[in-house]
Amino acid sequence: MTESFRRSGEYESDENPYQGAQQHASSPVNPEWPPPPAQPPLQQTPVQHPPMQQPVQPAQPVTVEGAGYGGYGGDGSGGGTALLAEPVPAPAPKKRTRGPVALLAAVAIVAAAVGGGTAYAFQQLTGSDTVASSSTSTSVVPSSKKGDVATIAAAVSPSVVEINATSNAGQSTGSGVIITGDGEIVTNNHVVSGASSIKVTTNSGKSYTAKVVGTDSKKDLALIKLENASGLKAASLGNSSGVQVGDTVVAIGSPEGLSGTVTSGIVSALDRDVTVSTDENQGQGQNQGGGNGQWPFSFGGQQFNGDTGSSTTTYKAIQTDASLNPGNSGGALIDAAGNIIGINSAMYSASSQSSSGSSDAGSVGLGFAIPINTVKADLASLRAGGSDN
Repeated sequence: MTESFRRSGEYESDENPYQGAQQHASSPVNPEWPPPPAQPPLQQTPVQHPPMQQPVQPAQPVTVEGAGYGGYGGDGSGGGTALLAEPVPAPAPKKRTRGPVALLAAVAIVAAAVGGGTAYAFQQLTGSDTVASSSTSTSVVPSSKKGDVATIAAAVSPSVVEINATSNAGQSTGSGVIITGDGEIVTNNHVVSGASSIKVTTNSGKSYTAKVVGTDSKKDLALIKLENASGLKAASLGNSSGVQVGDTVVAIGSPEGLSGTVTSGIVSALDRDVTVSTDENQGQGQNQGGGNGQWPFSFGGQQFNGDTGSSTTTYKAIQTDASLNPGNSGGALIDAAGNIIGINSAMYSASSQSSSGSSDAGSVGLGFAIPINTVKADLASLRAGGSDN
């Protein structure tokens, strides 16, 4: 090897990178100047290549090209240039990093869209069968018309119906409140108690046949369901716990068979103990005059509208001075924003029926309504058949 180097003179020039090695070729071993290998070990290339330590500067291949493997000599163009080509895809990890983030963002957006669509679809699918419930802060009427009786009446009247029930004791007339678009109606138990057939007339004059779903005589509540009904306007059930004495209220019902009658007044008192009969034979049909009877109840230790009988129940009621008459039972007591806050259930008449069957009794501003929160708490039981079944 040494002889061939001397004959060829290959490293004789000033630019010979191995000139030092030629001068010391005759020395057996020189630990400071080992002869360079004919080719740098390829396996060391990826480990010692400087650009691999700075992948974020792929635009500098020229400045580091000569760094190569100076320890072994050579011009560095072979190792340096070849290795610098590898960091060129350095932006690729950034793209891969951005990829999952973008993907997650896209998934989040899609999920939000699907969630909104699902909620909307759920509302569309269940809207006609779901009780419209709200707090007293919700306005069914425009805020500028809050407390306006005419506006409240126009908004809520389509949700109040007239109920005609026929039983062995006779015929009775009462009212009811639509709570679902497919015809669930809340009324008083004494309006439909013992009825063999029920006919319901809406505010628009359309008639339906109804069946009793469930009754709760202890709360004087009943739930009936219209047959083949859809698209009805459900009332908004408010929050009776927010009601205060002196609040403006509107009553809608069918007193004396006059459907859609509207009266107004205030909340006179809260939490009045009202006692009514739980005997189905004590209903309006038994004490009715021309189908528009009075429901007997007890208040303050006195009996009104007849004898309640021996089987009675007591509940807390909202007292109002809004004019209520026989036939208003089961109708709506409404707050200034148009929400139902009570189901009218008992009213005091100054005089009872005469023996001729006619009645000169009228409202004296002493009426009572079952708080709507009591109704909402009892709905699940009523839908399951009620506590009387």
